[in-house]
Amino acid sequence: MTNPLLTQQQLPAFSQITPELVVPTIEQLLSHNREKIAAIADQQQPTWQSLPAQLEELDDTLSKAWSLVSHLNAVTNSPAWRDAYNQCLAKISAYYTEIGQNSKLYQSYQQLADSADFEQLSTAQQQTIKNALRDFKLSGVALADDKKQRFAEIEERLSALSAKFADNLLDATQAWHKPLTDTELQGLPEAHQGLLAQLAQQRGLTGHVATLDIPAYLAVMTYANDRALRQEVYTAYVTRASELSADGKFDNSAFMAEILSLRYEQAQLLGYDNYAQLSLVPKMASSVDVVMQFLQELAQRAKPAAQQDLAELREFAATLGINDLQPWDTSYVSEKLKQQKHNLSQEVLRAYFPAPMVIDGLFKIAERLYGVDIRAQQVDVWAEDVTYYTISEQGKTIASFYLDPYARANKRGGAWMSNCQSRRATQLPIAFLTCNFNPPVGDKPALLTHDEVITLFHEFGHGLHHMLTEVDVTAVGGIHGVAWDAVELPSQFMEHWCWEEQALALMTQHIETGEALPKALLDNLLAAKNFQSGLQTLRQLEFALFDLRIHSQAPLTAQGIQETLNAVRNEVSVMPPPAFNRFQHSFSHIFAGGYAAGYYSYKWAEVLSSDAFSRFEQEGIFNRETGLSFRQNVLAKGGSQPALDLFVAFRGREPNIDALLRHSGLEKA
Repeated sequence: MTNPLLTQQQLPAFSQITPELVVPTIEQLLSHNREKIAAIADQQQPTWQSLPAQLEELDDTLSKAWSLVSHLNAVTNSPAWRDAYNQCLAKISAYYTEIGQNSKLYQSYQQLADSADFEQLSTAQQQTIKNALRDFKLSGVALADDKKQRFAEIEERLSALSAKFADNLLDATQAWHKPLTDTELQGLPEAHQGLLAQLAQQRGLTGHVATLDIPAYLAVMTYANDRALRQEVYTAYVTRASELSADGKFDNSAFMAEILSLRYEQAQLLGYDNYAQLSLVPKMASSVDVVMQFLQELAQRAKPAAQQDLAELREFAATLGINDLQPWDTSYVSEKLKQQKHNLSQEVLRAYFPAPMVIDGLFKIAERLYGVDIRAQQVDVWAEDVTYYTISEQGKTIASFYLDPYARANKRGGAWMSNCQSRRATQLPIAFLTCNFNPPVGDKPALLTHDEVITLFHEFGHGLHHMLTEVDVTAVGGIHGVAWDAVELPSQFMEHWCWEEQALALMTQHIETGEALPKALLDNLLAAKNFQSGLQTLRQLEFALFDLRIHSQAPLTAQGIQETLNAVRNEVSVMPPPAFNRFQHSFSHIFAGGYAAGYYSYKWAEVLSSDAFSRFEQEGIFNRETGLSFRQNVLAKGGSQPALDLFVAFRGREPNIDALLRHSGLEKA
């Protein structure tokens, strides 16, 4: 029987992939690749075909296998999967560090870059070689042998620490639950009570339980009338994976400090003052100071609006008998204020957003904009709620993706797009799209909040970037090789259609009556678009400034990390959280993801996405010509050209911040 981790030209047979296959398969691939790379590095006169193309072939087989392992570890996490994944992390890290520090390969790439053949190569091929030379240097290829070895040790340890951080967070989230009394359930809508009953059944319990999974957490924080319950759930949530969590068993404190220390040492080895400087080398932003100034200016713009938002919230809370507004009250009070101010209830709204209808509407929007056709297909998947889709154009399949939309036990929280398979001359791109929405309860389809609709569109935007690429060179096709602070452009760009009347008509239908979203409810939704956007903007800026600051200085202890976060909150926040809040212990974007010293990219790219969408506002949100222009100039090109050049090609000029301020309701702030 063929090895299901080595997919070749067929789709993965998920039902046949077991954790026991992982270690021997990955070891076999690494051994094979090392042998081939040794021969490639020894060639005298490298060409595109004999160097980058050969390495791409080797990397593709390994990447496809490892992406399946990483994905299944995230969405079907179990002790066996976790063990298999963690056993291979160090091996994978060591392998890529070896390549990055291979002096012969580096010299071969330099030789190819300096050759007469270089000018004959395509733009994508040239960009691949330029990126490779940069990345060799960032991997320590020019270091002395002892420093090279230390750099490799750091890389290996950082991989292990990031995985441990994520594991602790998942374990801490799953470890806590609280059985609820009938009194504590008061205020929760029927659908949410159904979810909490479902969660109790999954734990072999009767009645209802509160958990720290996002759908359950938000249900309690938004609707539970019992203030003591909200406080208890909030406290458990914001102390996850910290020294203050229930038993401290999954404390991430020491891991955060070690991660920062190792990143700092890595930056110093490469000649940078701090990790933030190193992180910005492949990004659009030119310096740490430029990013810091961008964030601080935006904070100054948003703060007056946030102060108004908070004053309004406090005043309304007092009418509910809450005279000392606390963080565990804000979602609850906000929902009631939104209902009063805009006559808008998330629960009433949810009835018009059945997940199947929203997904179908999303696909129709993509089809109108980009001239593609999206269809579901029956294939082997890893969970019953997962669906596989193909994207075709003029009857020819050009890409495909798996959509895994709902929260379930042993699935990491959050939402993300990841690579199943990259586009090459010999294969089509395949994406994994993962969310954690409220699952269907009983025989009714899942109902999404408008925020969840936005999340779905966001991740699909990443997916389109990966899938609609026309670049056959993997290293700069799709999401590969794209500056990190521009990679959120296509995702945030798609979010805008969630606020457009014509687009909403395609994705809304009442779950019981089948009626379209009423004009009055639509008007209320649009009127509430920037409800408390000042507070929301400051929250994101708080995270971004904290991330940049802890990576812009010498290594911090866990206490130093907390003090830095406190300082940022005192400077930016209009309602600093309580002293026991340990947000940083669950900040997986920067401690277990790729956003270290890069969380600012969400706001940076929001400038690009808002400005890009403003062209659609001028020319029509379903203007096919404008859609194809975005597809050709941005989505199709991937990382084959600098992000700013691609933006200018689409927009006709460099980006400005006006559209972002207008879309956020902050232009007068």
